[in-house]
Amino acid sequence: MKQFNLFGPEFAPKEDGNKYSSKIQAPIYEPKNKKPHILELCNKEKTRRLLREIDRSSLPIEEKMFLIDAARRHNVFNYEKIADYYAHASQEMQKLMESSALVIIDFEKAIELGYIRLSDEIKNQYLQEYGE
Repeated sequence: MKQFNLFGPEFAPKEDGNKYSSKIQAPIYEPKNKKPHILELCNKEKTRRLLREIDRSSLPIEEKMFLIDAARRHNVFNYEKIADYYAHASQEMQKLMESSALVIIDFEKAIELGYIRLSDEIKNQYLQEYGE
């Protein structure tokens, strides 16, 4: 039976039998020339539905406030459009988008802000293989 690699040739077992690669390459995104509208960056349909249900409930205000905070986690971000928006945004907006991890421009800054955590062992192995 023929096997198919659903994730592309870079994940296929290598000639030496090792199915893992030590190659690390960050994706590079080329922004489009058109700045998307801010409302295109996030789909809030489910969040709005939950907010209506919470609003209609007879719960105490403290419980409603907690559920409102929780409902916001159902927002769906369109990171391709976010990257396009970032490319056309003011410096102030870009900085705040980076701080919110909506885009990751600098690997070292991502580590500094706590968005990427590396154990010493993985970091040391990476440095041995690729240098600084």
